Parts: sequence; C-alpha cells; structure tokens
Amino acid sequence: MPPAGDVVKFSRLLLAAAAIAAAGGAYWFLTKPAAVAAVAPKRGDAAEIVYATGTVEPRNWAKVAALVRERIVERCDCEGQRVEQGHVLARLDSVQAEATLAELKARQKLATAEHDRLAVLVERNVGSQQALDRARSEMSQASALIAGQSARLENYILRAPMRGTVLRRDGEVGEIAEPGTVLFWIGEARPLRVVAEVNEEDIPQVKPGQRALIRADAFPGRTLEGTVDSITPKGDPVAKTYRVYLALPDDAPLLIGMTVELNIIVRVAKEALLLPVAAVQGNAVFVVDGDRARRRELAIGIRGTGDVEVLSGLTEEARVVMPYPDKLGDGARVAPAGG
Repeated sequence: MPPAGDVVKFSRLLLAAAAIAAAGGAYWFLTKPAAVAAVAPKRGDAAEIVYATGTVEPRNWAKVAALVRERIVERCDCEGQRVEQGHVLARLDSVQAEATLAELKARQKLATAEHDRLAVLVERNVGSQQALDRARSEMSQASALIAGQSARLENYILRAPMRGTVLRRDGEVGEIAEPGTVLFWIGEARPLRVVAEVNEEDIPQVKPGQRALIRADAFPGRTLEGTVDSITPKGDPVAKTYRVYLALPDDAPLLIGMTVELNIIVRVAKEALLLPVAAVQGNAVFVVDGDRARRRELAIGIRGTGDVEVLSGLTEEARVVMPYPDKLGDGARVAPAGG
C-alpha cells in the first residue's frame, strides 16, 4: 500500500488533469466553427410592385334599388336575360299610396267646385274676392299634392335604367324591400374591369398604363394580366385608400364579383444582382471569407417578396450566409455547408 502522501499527490494530479481536459473541451466548444449555409447571388429581373386587392365588375352597369319600404308583389323572371331601358323589373305594394292619391283627387274636385261657385258669386258682386283667392290657392295646392303623389307612385315600380343583361336578381315576392337595398344588377357582361383599393402611401407610384399581375382563388396557379386604366382623383380619408380601375382583356376567364389579388408592376430592373430576402437584414449581410463571417453593408435597390436587388457592395462570386445569422458576430469562425 503506497504512503498516504503519495495517494494525495496522485489524487491532485487526477483532478488537475480533469480540469485541464474540461478547460480544453470548453475552449474547443466555444471556438469551434458555427455551421452555416451559404448562397451565391444570382442574375435575374427584379420587379418593384404595389400590392392590392380588388373585385371584378362590368365596365358598364347599373344597380336598381328600392326607394320605399314596401312589400314585393311582382318580380320578373329575367335573370340572365336581355332587357330594354324602362322594362318593368318588379312592383311594390302601392295600395296605400294609390288610396292617398285618390283622396287627394277628391279634395281637388271639392276645391275646384268651391272655386267655381265663388267665381260665380264674385262675378255677380255678391261674393268675396278674398274667399275666391283662398279657394284658388287651395285648388293649386291640391294639384301640386296630386303631382307629387303621382311621382311617388313611380317609386313603387322598378324599371331597367339601361339596356343590358340582368346580371343578378335578389328579393322574392312577399319580402319587404328596404330602401337602398339593391334588387337588380343590369349591365353588359363584357368588357370587364377590376376595381382595386390601393393604400395612400403606394398610390404615388401607380400610373395609368402599368401592367398588373392578377391572381384569383378560382384559378389556382394561374397568373392573369391587366392594365391600370384610371385612378380616382379623391381618396377615402377613413380607409386611407385610392380607387384604381384596371382594364382586363376580352378573353379573361374572370367572372363578375370575383375577388382578386394584384401586383401592379411599377419598375423592372433587368439582369439585376439578386439575393434571397432571408439573407438580408436591413442593408446588411454576412459574407463568408475563408473560415470567417464578415458583416457587410450593401446598397439595396428593389425589395421583392422573394429577392432583393443588390446595387453595390457584393460580387457575383461572393458566398452569403443564409438565413441572416442574428447571433453571429463579425469575424466569427464558420463552417459553410459543403466545405
């Protein structure tokens, strides 16, 4: 059995060796290269776009709405059919309005008879001119009320405001038509257009004649095209948007009422140097330099949804860390995938 002093020395040597090994392992762990993925920039077209959503509608159409709250008593079976201007589309219950008109006509008849009686008396110098004037005023009042009520009776008949196709018909016989409720859409099925709402911060970039790429859920995987036709001069101060009208080609498969997403092309840079959006944070990237990652500021142009345009600060041969490493320091050791 070795002396006690030797045992203590041996234990101390073991502890020292373990400490050295632990320190070496920690140093290796802290200084080992960070595994990263690197990509090279590529050449391609960069497009600056303005995004918006819109609705497909006819270029020429009109809405027919009820002006009075009354029950629908008659409605044409004309959805999808051609109608002429003035064609009767529906009738509302006008019994009470017609009764009011009949009452007014009876009052007019009495007022006329009274006027004629007083006129005879005045002619014979046995009647009052003041009473005759009053009777004449009442007769004129009755005529005005009849004219107004007759005009209001027209509100109980819904007519086509233009020649066209009945694009849609709502409301059934027996239902109550509320004022302002659209019951018929009249117009031409072609040509079509898209009405879009563009945010006020983007509207200065939108000009008539610009191309727009259109996507609709009804046609997945298919991109259609349109052209900016006009922009409404006044925006909506509440929604902070401006209305933009886009013309569609005659062969567009879109249907009236469909919702679409738009990418209005503002500018295109041909054969630009591109980097994936994920590799860039602000204007900065990390470039692989040997076994080190170097942070570099770039001049950025168009920022797209997938790529950004690099104007300067990067060569085509560079290898850029992707995604952007938030926790990587400038000059940190890295081990790019694939060597």
